Amino acid sequence: MVRENHVRADELIYPLFATEGKTEPVAQMPGIMRFSSADLPGEVAKAAALGIKAVLLFGVPAHKDELGTGAYSDDGIVPRAIRAIKAAYPRMVVIADVCLCEYTSHGHCGAVGEDGRILNDATLPLLAKAAVAYAKAGADIVAPSDMMDGRVAAIRAALDAEGFEDIAIMSYSAKFASAYYGPFREAAGSAPKHGDRRTYQMDPANGREAVREVLADVAEGADFVIAKPAIAYLDVMKEIASATRLPVVAYNVSGEYSMVKAAAANGWIDEKRVVMENLVGMKRAGAKMIITYHALDAARWLREDGE
Repeated sequence: MVRENHVRADELIYPLFATEGKTEPVAQMPGIMRFSSADLPGEVAKAAALGIKAVLLFGVPAHKDELGTGAYSDDGIVPRAIRAIKAAYPRMVVIADVCLCEYTSHGHCGAVGEDGRILNDATLPLLAKAAVAYAKAGADIVAPSDMMDGRVAAIRAALDAEGFEDIAIMSYSAKFASAYYGPFREAAGSAPKHGDRRTYQMDPANGREAVREVLADVAEGADFVIAKPAIAYLDVMKEIASATRLPVVAYNVSGEYSMVKAAAANGWIDEKRVVMENLVGMKRAGAKMIITYHALDAARWLREDGE
């Protein structure tokens, strides 16, 4: 009766990898798979049966090029996956990640100049094209994760111009240049081939900057803001939740997931208790929703416990 914070299944967002290849496990993320378009609806069915209302979709294409054209092709892996999910489960909220890193041959989140610099302004129309392609395929929400300046405004303008005024933007507003992303980059094949992402992702030492980034995205038209990673940045999440009335979304990232799985596999921790403690910590810090690879397990445990 006096518990201040609760984790609910309908507040969990389940990340999914759609691949143009066959369904296969992700070695660094036990229990996580890359799914073919044919197998993806079956995984969505498991989530729906457990009361999960939303999935976050990433693409793993067969072809990559310098400009990441697969990210904004109307027949790319993500639009095909969206259509497959929506055909089977039209009420499932599909959030499409918008970024170029999985689709570029160099692995960066934007266009790259001859000198190796990331070209912020040249990237914006490409991201906008990707968001429109996903909206056309049936996505309910687009989630730009690239961290280019001005991308929320560019995406909002492009969506509105194409008649998609009702498509929401869930912006990765406070995304830090973190070591916790390693397993994801293996899963998505998105590690940069040269340099790193510190010129456009945030310095982990900066907290006030995260609030400024969030407020900039809010001013450009974001409908949700994401804080990423979660566990090492709960103080930042708390500051963000105090600075905006928009829903704050915690991203419980791949490294956080894999560390728990590895420790549990060795018998060093109680997996269920640690996962639920982590998730409720994110809620306590101000998160309204949580993107987590633990979503199926957490939803199952909540059901078993009658919550």
